[in-house]
Amino acid sequence: MNQDNPLEPEKLLEQEQSADNDALADDVAPEISILYEDEDIVAIHKPAGLLVHRSYLARRERFFAMQLTRDKVGCHVFPVHRLDRPTSGVLLFAKSAEMANLLCEQFATKEIEKQYLALVRGNILEGDCLDYPLKQEFDELGDKYADPDKAAQEAQTSYQPLLNCEIPYPSGRYATSRFALVQLTPHTGRKHQLRRHMAHLRHPIIGDTTHGDGKQNRFFREHFGINRLWLIAKMLRFTHPRTGEPISIETELESEWLTIFEALGWQEAIESDSGMLICEQL
Repeated sequence: MNQDNPLEPEKLLEQEQSADNDALADDVAPEISILYEDEDIVAIHKPAGLLVHRSYLARRERFFAMQLTRDKVGCHVFPVHRLDRPTSGVLLFAKSAEMANLLCEQFATKEIEKQYLALVRGNILEGDCLDYPLKQEFDELGDKYADPDKAAQEAQTSYQPLLNCEIPYPSGRYATSRFALVQLTPHTGRKHQLRRHMAHLRHPIIGDTTHGDGKQNRFFREHFGINRLWLIAKMLRFTHPRTGEPISIETELESEWLTIFEALGWQEAIESDSGMLICEQL
């Protein structure tokens, strides 16, 4: 996210902000799984910490989702959107420039539906749609000639709380800590939109080292022993560019999510009918 933005198929160098993540070892390629594949497109589950493709801002990196997907399916693939490095979840590629252009058009015209899950600070009792313009975030190298006074761009995100909790451990000045599991639906694709919008709502995403709460991030790392951005691209829905058929691709939560759910007392809700909201709404 952010999160994902439309990309020109030929533009493979992208300004991607680095983020600390312990999930990927230096000498072992991360495992990617194919969620959907046909003759025109392929969707994978991108693990947290993996860059989408090569970038001059991360020259020392060895593994990239684009190359790993190419090797797995046996043909060149074209990126049509992006996921921030620390975000995991559904990532879509096209198998030709033609299909990539058609999918990029769907992203540009907001025909593609994206849904995420995030773990955030505090309890959220009601959902809403945040309409809050965002100033463009510039990279020190790639955007050194950009206009820093450029007007803020429109940005809208719908958010819906799924689960809330309060645990008897301090993570700041209070004796307890509160967290929420939230479904996020971006209607625009600004850089780090979901992370910035949730921070604006005073419910920053846990593990966000750029826009988040350092005390909460440290508490999660030390108390639960897991270090990541708690944001996953759970579902992608679009029209197949060749057949015109509706396509819905959903990924499973990684095991660390289930570990955290149990630690936060959500296991029973997840296993019950009410917990199915996490799957059925996505």
